[in-house]
Amino acid sequence: MIPEKIKFSSFSAEHLQRYAKIIEEGVTVRSHVDLLRWLQGEVQHCLPHEIMLAAWGDFDSNLIQHDVVSALPGVRTDPVNPTRFSPLLGDLYNCWVERDKTPYTLDIGTSGLLLEGWRLQCSLGQALQGMRSSLLHGISDKRGRHDCLYVFFSSKNNLNSSTLSAIEILLPYLDTALRGVAPLPHPILPLTDTLGSDVHGLTGREAEIMEWVKMGKTNAEIGIILSISAFTVKNHMQHIFKKLDVYNRTRAVSKMEAI
Repeated sequence: MIPEKIKFSSFSAEHLQRYAKIIEEGVTVRSHVDLLRWLQGEVQHCLPHEIMLAAWGDFDSNLIQHDVVSALPGVRTDPVNPTRFSPLLGDLYNCWVERDKTPYTLDIGTSGLLLEGWRLQCSLGQALQGMRSSLLHGISDKRGRHDCLYVFFSSKNNLNSSTLSAIEILLPYLDTALRGVAPLPHPILPLTDTLGSDVHGLTGREAEIMEWVKMGKTNAEIGIILSISAFTVKNHMQHIFKKLDVYNRTRAVSKMEAI
């Protein structure tokens, strides 16, 4: 469905007051808890949903981060394997691009978008099987050349044409609210394949960077993934090399002493 042009003159005083309250409360969001409470409040009158999936980054290069906000038990952002969401995010992003990056609603049952080809083996995947409608829109960052995608899922067919104008009005405030919330930390994957059973003095961030290096990512790509500059990644790499050099020298000395 393609949204019609928004005409504020057609809104009732009640609707205008509701939007004003939503916007006022949205600027106070500072944490994931604040975000959840905000989305479960007045926002539900305009955008009824059980799950909101937000994703941002370079979709063409598959350098994407995501956040899941839901009041459903166990449905949370999965910190274990970010690549698990790549098929879903890729499908949704392509649908948005094909529609000239305009908001649209989707009947999940008839589209089969979430049911064909793959399934998420987690609490989110199970919850998505019970969803019947979705609403999708995004924001293109022309300066950072990244896209931010927002998808609302409902177990009822209540995400329809009437919600298209709501997402157009509220999306900038939703995006601002999410940008004010610190992303969940990335998982620190084991380094046993390259460095042995311990991290040899590396900090958590340094160990994390080493894992992305193992996967062939460049400094610029790692910077996008971790939301830091390529220059910061380079500085971390210099510290890593120094620590590994000290470790290797110490291990060599220990072997010499053991002879």
